[in-house]
Formats: sequence, C-alpha cells, structure tokens
Amino acid sequence: MRNYKIPTLTIAGSDSSGGAGVQADLKTFSAIGTYGMSVITAITAQNTQGVFDVEELSRKIIKGQMKAVFEDIMPKGVKIGMVSSPEIILEIVENLKKYNPEFIVVDPVMISKSGYSLLRPEAKENLIKYLIPMAYIITPNVPEAEEITGMKIETVEDMKEAGKKILELGPKYVLMKGGHLDGDAVDVLMGEDIFEVFTSERLDRKNTHGTGCTLSSAITSHMALGYDVIEAVRLSKEYITEAIRHSFDIGHGVGPVNHFYKFENID
Repeated sequence: MRNYKIPTLTIAGSDSSGGAGVQADLKTFSAIGTYGMSVITAITAQNTQGVFDVEELSRKIIKGQMKAVFEDIMPKGVKIGMVSSPEIILEIVENLKKYNPEFIVVDPVMISKSGYSLLRPEAKENLIKYLIPMAYIITPNVPEAEEITGMKIETVEDMKEAGKKILELGPKYVLMKGGHLDGDAVDVLMGEDIFEVFTSERLDRKNTHGTGCTLSSAITSHMALGYDVIEAVRLSKEYITEAIRHSFDIGHGVGPVNHFYKFENID
C-alpha cells in the first residue's frame, strides 16, 4: 500500500556514505511508499569504516528548515534521529510543539556502530526530559536503553524492565530492540495497552550499516500509511530483515542494507 502523496519527515544527521541517517531514512520512505522530506541537524564525515567527524548545524537553520517544511507540506509522521546537542534538542522540541504533527518516532541515536559518540553527554538530559516524552514510539537498542535507564541489560527480561522505565518517561510506546543480545533477534513492543514480543532469525550478515535508522523510518512510513502500531512494527521488522538479507558489499567496512531489494527484479 503505497501513497506518495502522504508526507513523512526525518529530522536527523547526514551520512556522507548514504547508508544511515537522513539518506537511509529517505530511501526507506521511498521504498515503503511515502513522500520523504528532511531536516538536517548535522553533517557527518563517515563511510562504511566509521564516523570521522561531525559538524552540527545551527539552531537558526534547523528552525528555518522546520518552518519551511511544516508551513508548506505538513508531514503526517516525523522520525527523529541524530540530535547531538542540548540546543538542537530544544529547538526541535519547541517547533514540534508549535506544529504538532500527528505522531513522532524517536530513534535515540547515541553511538555509531564504529563507536563514535553521536550524542554529547550533556545532551542526554534534554533527550530524556524533553524529547522522549513527546514520542508516540521510541526505538532504543540495548546500549541506548542502558544509557537512558542507567541499568544493565543482558536478557529479554531486562529488556522488559528497561522498557517499563522508559515508558515512565512519557512516550506512548517503546520498541526495545534486542539485536545486541545473544540468540534469536527478539524485540519487545510495550505500551499501556500493548505487550508484543517479536522473534526473528538472526541473520549472519556483516552489512548492517543503518539498520536502526531504517527500522525507525519504516515504522514512521507504515504508520503514516494507516497501519496501527503493532502492524507497523511487524511490517517494518519484516522489511529490515529482508533488507539485511539482501544487503551487499560496498566499501571496505560494514556495508549498507538493501533498501530497494523489492525492486531488484523490476525492469
């Protein structure tokens, strides 16, 4: 069910190699079938081997981008990724309150796969205090959930406990991603009225650059297309699983997932 007249917005950092960040989000929006737009928060110098430098954009240009988008093409859903400074978070929060989009998906990006910090330590407080409470759904992986809750997560039961703590911060739903744990890939969707456990095979693929960005933007697209949160998560997990399965070698490090695997055999 595609509808390219439905606008979706990503507010995130730019990945110069195209595998993660805004570039991954826009590819995902297009692959699933919504009209993708972007507000760039930072420029990163990165490739498949790592992140080498980050330059944040000013509050002024972030505000200007949001004003330009929201006052002309109101997005149905907004995905938020890399927001590295306290000031950037406050600017985004102020504008989201002003424009009040239908739903917000927060992917609390903190550390890149190569270990580069994408969230300043002093920004974590603003993320927890101001941005997470605005989320319709937040999608932390295990290390991110540990940073948010301050607890060690080693089992699925730990994931559930951490999820409860994150829900107390104010989001409607939390998708706890268990990809960093051993065994099958287990994700837990939790909310006041929902508790769903999603289990899928763990694929032995090295090319997983941008998986978190892709999953959260897939959820944004599916909800914008009218699916409820459970179905949106289920469909998005299927999408990222197949994107990983069809991932390919490009560059000299951790390559990207294949956002357009569905279209490979289409002339």
